Amino acid sequence: MAKTKYPISNEFFPFNKFTPPMNAGFVKLAQKFMKTPKLLWKDPELAVESRMIPGYQGGEFEVFILTPRGLAEPAPCLVNIHGGGFVLEGYDSHYKMAMAYAKGAACKVVYVRYRLAPKHPFPTPHEDCYAALCWVHDHAEELGIDPARIGVGGDSAGGTLTAVSCMMARDRGAAVRPLFQLLVYPSLDGRNCSESFRKYTDTPMWNSTLSRKVGPMLGTDQSAMPLAYRSPVEAESHAALPPAYVEVAEFDCLHDDGLLYAQLLREAGIEAELHEVKGTMHGFDTVVNAPTSQRMVAQRADYMKRMFAR
Repeated sequence: MAKTKYPISNEFFPFNKFTPPMNAGFVKLAQKFMKTPKLLWKDPELAVESRMIPGYQGGEFEVFILTPRGLAEPAPCLVNIHGGGFVLEGYDSHYKMAMAYAKGAACKVVYVRYRLAPKHPFPTPHEDCYAALCWVHDHAEELGIDPARIGVGGDSAGGTLTAVSCMMARDRGAAVRPLFQLLVYPSLDGRNCSESFRKYTDTPMWNSTLSRKVGPMLGTDQSAMPLAYRSPVEAESHAALPPAYVEVAEFDCLHDDGLLYAQLLREAGIEAELHEVKGTMHGFDTVVNAPTSQRMVAQRADYMKRMFAR
């Protein structure tokens, strides 16, 4: 258990005192047991469908399609990408947030179970998530989705994959043009030299020490990936990207990633909302019933609803 020396709210107990080991043994064990049983998608207000879709280099992966009952079609859609350091499945809290987004934003949610490192090293997670975004657009009529109202969003590593999916869509001239990018305490700066990265080496839930531990698990040769897809803040241009909602936790080694990315988007003429959540650590919304978690999930859903209504 990590000793909490930061003024993080006790509403996040016990996770405000917990730091996962994130060594190879822990990751292997977690991947074995952190599956996505369909029983977690229990909500009488939602219909849930599972699909296997094509991914990077001929592989395939699963997506879950969440639809609020009675939702008019064609409906808006969020492509939802979970966090987990590129090596862990989504947590119970991720499923609950996806369900809250579907109901709160009155939209379909396509929850992406991209393939994980180290078994599937970079760029597999990135390419899988981009493939999911394109698949949703290309199958919009079949899925009852409005192809002009597709947004993409994720937390932590899912925030990375969200930003990269939007860049890939721009750079590759994809038919899909995401309506927005929802970035929740995202990892966006591969240089690992920001003030918050240097400062928060021992914060609970996630910190720069853990980031360095996970790095070698992601793949030994990332040089084939464009720099922008490894470190979105270092992209040559941030123009022609979707509007962004950027949310950062106060005591988080990735805090400054979000601040810098919002600044770069604004400098490129892109609308970017920035929200710093005081008294929080990375992954604070794992405690889904905490008042701050509920407030921020509702705020994200409200942002999506506003964007879908444009």
